[in-house]
Amino acid sequence: QVQPVESGGGVVQAGGPLTLSCAASGGTLSNYNMAWFCQVQGMEREFVASIRWSGLSTSYRDSVKGRYTISRDHDENTVYLQISYLKPEDTAVYYCAAATTPYGTAKESPRDYGYWGQGTQVTVSS
Repeated sequence: QVQPVESGGGVVQAGGPLTLSCAASGGTLSNYNMAWFCQVQGMEREFVASIRWSGLSTSYRDSVKGRYTISRDHDENTVYLQISYLKPEDTAVYYCAAATTPYGTAKESPRDYGYWGQGTQVTVSS
């Protein structure tokens, strides 16, 4: 069992970059497909990006392609989400999630992820 823990959120200026990190407080993330989701208050949690356990395959929501980059470092047992050129509409709580079962193909539905972090707030000021 793994427990993701996010960090790196805060209040940031529009136009700047931001990197969110997701480490494991318990267990290893290396064997799990990982994903980032975001949620705006009152809205459903939305898929942002996923990365396969091997790190060899990634997937993005169409609206973030080109600005968001998901990556992972097995040695550091950490998954990252880099956001370039932040926009006010990027404001949300960002959640890191590990797939319910190890290996397999990374999915985009929250139902496929059984281990969630507590979330980190990103607020983009214009």
